[in-house]
Amino acid sequence: MSATTWEMVVGLEVHVQLKTTTKAFCACSTEFGAAPNSNTCPVCLGLPGALPVLNEHAVELAIRAALATGCEVHETSIFSRKNYFYPDLPKGYQISQFDRPLATGGGLDVLLGDQPMRIGITRIHMEEDAGKSVHDRFPNATAIDLNRAGVPLCEIVSEPDMRTSAQAGAYLRALKQVLEYAAVSDCSMELGSLRVDANVSARPAGSKDLRTRTEIKNVNSFSNVERALDLEFARHVATYEAGGTIVQQTMLYDGAKQEVRPARSKEGSHDYRYFPEPDLPPLVVPKARVERIRGALPEFPAAKVARYQAELGLGAVEANVLASSAHLARYFESLLAKGSQAKSAANWVTGAAMQALNERSREPSALDGLIPVDTLARILSLVAAGAISSSAAKTVFAAVLADPSTSPDAVVAAQGLAQVSDDSALVKWIDEVFAELPAEAARFVGGERKLQGVLIGAIMKKSKGSADPKKLAQLLGARVTG
Repeated sequence: MSATTWEMVVGLEVHVQLKTTTKAFCACSTEFGAAPNSNTCPVCLGLPGALPVLNEHAVELAIRAALATGCEVHETSIFSRKNYFYPDLPKGYQISQFDRPLATGGGLDVLLGDQPMRIGITRIHMEEDAGKSVHDRFPNATAIDLNRAGVPLCEIVSEPDMRTSAQAGAYLRALKQVLEYAAVSDCSMELGSLRVDANVSARPAGSKDLRTRTEIKNVNSFSNVERALDLEFARHVATYEAGGTIVQQTMLYDGAKQEVRPARSKEGSHDYRYFPEPDLPPLVVPKARVERIRGALPEFPAAKVARYQAELGLGAVEANVLASSAHLARYFESLLAKGSQAKSAANWVTGAAMQALNERSREPSALDGLIPVDTLARILSLVAAGAISSSAAKTVFAAVLADPSTSPDAVVAAQGLAQVSDDSALVKWIDEVFAELPAEAARFVGGERKLQGVLIGAIMKKSKGSADPKKLAQLLGARVTG
């Protein structure tokens, strides 16, 4: 049987660290990078007699995540003990939610290319994180850091609606975008605040049955999730075509070797021996509270794109780029609030500002640190007022990017970038460029209008971007005889 007759089936479990300053059931800090085991107390160490107290802000953020993904928030949910025995789980169980989660029945609209699709969300539940096993600190030994133990998470479980790795990647990027907009989490895979477990199986194309799945854990980027899914799907297909069977198990992805290998057998829910957490009462969320949180949610990406196009006259591409990140959209809208024109602001943010981020491998959240909104707004106002040309503005931008302590006005003054509109100065530069480029000048004067851009470019370079390009075009046009 050919591999093309098989269909991939993917469901994703995304663990999101909620953006709180303290843990889920105690007052310990959630600070990342603290000294090992310094953010701990009797509660998160699992010492006898220590009782959990639920973090109210974590509940608020989990509700925001549920509403942002279209889920129904249940008035009553139950915390349970999920029992398993790992060295980094000091209590011997994890406080989670099982048969009565916080929210169910949502979904995300995902755009893959120009093809929209909806990915269902089965449930969102709250839980605490485990600690971390550290294998490279001491020779022939494993160390345990319990700083993460008790950090609040919400787990977002999708329906098995994805049929390709690309769809899975698109879903993850859309989910991260929505969670950032809702200010639920910083969603940093590098810091471990967003982690993905990918479940995959293979079935004959056209079949509606779900076959045995395997779970790929601890994948550290969305692109690696896609690669790992393709590798594991290919293994499933090869196994079936060789007459074998797939065993339900947990897999690990090795990016260096480009392979997926078994880690352990996959537990079922019965293996965890769930039972209600006796030290926590049912979580009751009144409908009025849910509606209050719903009313405080921000404008989400799809609505923002539509508004940018309808009200600001932006194109679909630039509107989508600006709305792709809550930080980028916030920066752009701050420029508008300071009087910048929408088209100009959009061009600068999606162009020079994004280029600066990419060159430094920085996220959009770092943009205001690279070039503050006030600084870019001042550059745009100088262009709008005719004080500097667009060409000179690029020079100013580069200068303030290199030295944030300087101001656009200081750069303009120091480098003589103030726009020159005086005819005598412009004519002098035109004459100099005509002398330097006699062939191009003669062809232009003879009627080859397409050379105007070449000549203006040379004049702008000679004037260090200070010449008024509109006046240059007028003066050059007057010299055409053909």
